[in-house]
Amino acid sequence: MGCLSSFRMNSVGKKAGPIPLASRIWALNLGGVNSSLRSGCGLGQAPTNSGLAFILGRAPRGRLANQIPPEILNNPQLQAAIQVLPSNYNFEIPKTIWRIQQAQAKKVALQMPEGLLLFACTIVDILERFAEAEVMVMGDVTYGACCVDDFSARALGADFLVHYGHSCLVPMDTSAQDFRVLYVFVDIRIDTTHLLDSIRLTFPPASALALVSTIQFVSTLQAAAQELKAEYRVSVPQCKPLSPGEILGCTSPRLPKEVEAVVYLGDGRFHLESVMIANPSVPAYRYDPYSKVLSREHYDHQRMQANRQEAIATACSAKSWGLILGTLGRQGSPKILEHLESRLRALGLPFVRLLLSEIFPSKLSLLPEVDVWVQVACPRLSIDWGTAFPKPLLTPYEAAVALRDISWQQPYPMDFYAGSSLGPWTVNHGRDRLLQHPGRPALGKVQERPARPFPAVACEACSCRDEEVAPLAP
Repeated sequence: MGCLSSFRMNSVGKKAGPIPLASRIWALNLGGVNSSLRSGCGLGQAPTNSGLAFILGRAPRGRLANQIPPEILNNPQLQAAIQVLPSNYNFEIPKTIWRIQQAQAKKVALQMPEGLLLFACTIVDILERFAEAEVMVMGDVTYGACCVDDFSARALGADFLVHYGHSCLVPMDTSAQDFRVLYVFVDIRIDTTHLLDSIRLTFPPASALALVSTIQFVSTLQAAAQELKAEYRVSVPQCKPLSPGEILGCTSPRLPKEVEAVVYLGDGRFHLESVMIANPSVPAYRYDPYSKVLSREHYDHQRMQANRQEAIATACSAKSWGLILGTLGRQGSPKILEHLESRLRALGLPFVRLLLSEIFPSKLSLLPEVDVWVQVACPRLSIDWGTAFPKPLLTPYEAAVALRDISWQQPYPMDFYAGSSLGPWTVNHGRDRLLQHPGRPALGKVQERPARPFPAVACEACSCRDEEVAPLAP
């Protein structure tokens, strides 16, 4: 499929110059997508000013190696081409071109959430023209950072993957020198003045506020926090390995008791509900940067917990179990699956493994012999849509409660990707202990067999943290 529009309108409404229609490949799989039963989170609106991370193994990390050459950064034709994209959406085009050239990549795969796909054709044209590589767009649904699909990119013959709109969440094996992954965060610039004025009109001075957001708005969030510190007791909480202020739909920090309100910067409620579930007693507010509305938000904690406890109670008497490993990119965790298998074997409970890219009630109903399902994909699928399934659909944490490995927790834990978590039913459990206190068990934690060594983490001390020449003016 090609892009038919060779002209686009720039930010001031004037026709921009033509962009050559280069050949491109679309890897599309549109079947079975149900937006109401999605196993993750998407980027509802297209984003901006982006940070990014490049996985280069253990290559030299000096500043000079990461500087964008002037012939790329100051190329007037490239600057004109970039102007076709929204001025407040930073797709890091010069850096992307430089990284592709550094890797000597021949075939580049682009992966982005559906909210950014409308810019895919333009980005393909720019990269093919200036990076001189074949570029293809992976059109499968991408809900979050957990969906980074290096497996499919490799299978399609790509030697370079650019993943847009999410942070470096999933650890990658960087030892393979024939494949590179570049994360483009796509920061979004917004009207910070309106955000600050809205907060000042809503909260009295000296209020204790926690500010959170998604990766697209984190830089704006941190700048706003600095502005507000003279008038408020402001905190930007962090749930490592996430960036300060960043939250996911399945991972949010527990806030200190002195916090009087949490303000979420972003559109939609998916991520906001995560921090609300983790902090049920803290009033929550959402500032939508597109509608410019600051609103008080509510969540039915009692109903959610009642539904989940009912599912767990049913699972306690289950005779046969089904374990679902999510195959949408890197969404599934083999480590968690292995832990669940070992627990069921120890208890003498029969189980079946099922690999699914997306989980639907109609699919699971084809296996009526299974009494309870545990999905190792997205915890929010069970929390938000568990009642739509004919059999209990548990998260790994809920399975641990049903198997009596841990008691029911208050508040409901949102620590699926947290480095410090309750137990081995979370992705990164033990990672912080391995890095900081090797050989020393953590007190008050569930003890399990030694974890396998973690591969290099995508955004820990990677090139996205290095200084470089100033970016292009918007």
